[in-house]
Amino acid sequence: MIDTHSHLDGPEFQEDLGEVIQRAKEAGVEKIFVPAICRKDLSYMVQTCNAYPDYLYPMIGLHPENIMDEDYHVALDLLEERLQESLNPTPSPGTPTFIAIGEVGLDFYWDTTHKAEQKEVFERQIQWAVKYQLPLMIHSRNAHPELMALMEKYRGEQLSGVFHCFTGTAEEARDLLSFPNFCLGIGGVLTFKKSALPAVVSQAVPLERIVLETDSPYMAPTPHRGKRNESAYIIEVEKKLAELFNTTTEDIDKKTTQNALKIFRKVQKE
Repeated sequence: MIDTHSHLDGPEFQEDLGEVIQRAKEAGVEKIFVPAICRKDLSYMVQTCNAYPDYLYPMIGLHPENIMDEDYHVALDLLEERLQESLNPTPSPGTPTFIAIGEVGLDFYWDTTHKAEQKEVFERQIQWAVKYQLPLMIHSRNAHPELMALMEKYRGEQLSGVFHCFTGTAEEARDLLSFPNFCLGIGGVLTFKKSALPAVVSQAVPLERIVLETDSPYMAPTPHRGKRNESAYIIEVEKKLAELFNTTTEDIDKKTTQNALKIFRKVQKE
């Protein structure tokens, strides 16, 4: 299994990260992808990933909820410099290989004050994905029409990536999957008792378009709901998918891993 989205660099894991990773390995998690959310925390995220080479894989990006924490124009310039450095044929020691642009996107759930700024930041990072031929890890909350409008501008650019933490409708799933090189990230919400997501997945999402994720430390699956999420709990999502698709957990493991590696090609090359 691959956990395609886990914030293991967060403060929630500073006391026991080694134990968390050991539990993930024992649960069958072979790789964990770690998104960035801002410039100021990037160095610590990279340090965390470098401590577990060939197991934790970093992304780079500016999360929509973090764009107003600093001058986002400066932050984007500095992030792109780090990205360019990582793509240098002879990078300096300790420079990571960023496997994706993420976590990026739009979030109008809590605040719609900075819609224009969010769109500007997201579009610039879409342009990085085109320029550097990297997949996107896309966050979208209460922003489906605006997301689709921005993505449509780049439909001809062969973008790839993951629409992270999908919890939308069947119609929204079909909209997103109209971009052929994208998968939906499915996590703990799938296991919630009153969730509509199982019906949506069964109706509108082929297994070939799903990757597993936890979004740790958030949204722990049942029976761990309400606790700190961690990558080992991804097996609960895998079990629910096996039930929905009337197959084995081994089959879910195999196919979702193939889906992830097809998108995150820098991981395959290692």
